[in-house]
Amino acid sequence: MARIVKFNLSRVIAAVLRRSTALRTRWRRIWAHAHLAAGICHPLPASVVVLGRPEIYGTGNIVIGSDVLLYPQVYLETQGEGSITIGNDVVVSSGTHIVSRASVTIAQGTMIGESTSIRDANHTRTVGKSLRGSDDIATPIVIGKEVWIGRGVAVLKGVTIGDYATVGANAVVSRDVPSRIVVAGVPARAIKSRAEDHVVSA
Repeated sequence: MARIVKFNLSRVIAAVLRRSTALRTRWRRIWAHAHLAAGICHPLPASVVVLGRPEIYGTGNIVIGSDVLLYPQVYLETQGEGSITIGNDVVVSSGTHIVSRASVTIAQGTMIGESTSIRDANHTRTVGKSLRGSDDIATPIVIGKEVWIGRGVAVLKGVTIGDYATVGANAVVSRDVPSRIVVAGVPARAIKSRAEDHVVSA
């Protein structure tokens, strides 16, 4: 008897959920957009699409451009003088962590794969202090326009990635990447030039 009741209730609830999918999706996105807007210090454009509530930590010194797409479970943190600037048309995939104590700048049209870590500071070991209590050394990160960053990449402090570059999945970027270069590996090294692939539109 209990199984029959469960089955019938499940069918009714499933039908209601199917019919309300579009409405619930819109509401989730509005709620996530509002949550992000409340957590940052700068105005959030209405064109930004937030598919799931991001986690905002620290000072909220974050600037987000128009038509940005944020997938669920994005973590954004700014501490001290740190800032995060995300340009127009950028895509930030699920599980990405962007943490700044200096500055992280991501230019227009860049796409960032799942579970990527972008952190502009490294912990130090200070004599007489615990590891947790030791200082950080922070240096700005600059990521150019139309950069493609694969899944699981780590971008370390002080790195500049040039326009139209590509970073292969799971790479550790510890040094600058020139424009239109493909890098991969640990540490990331150049494996191909995209100069011949780049088409300049009028």
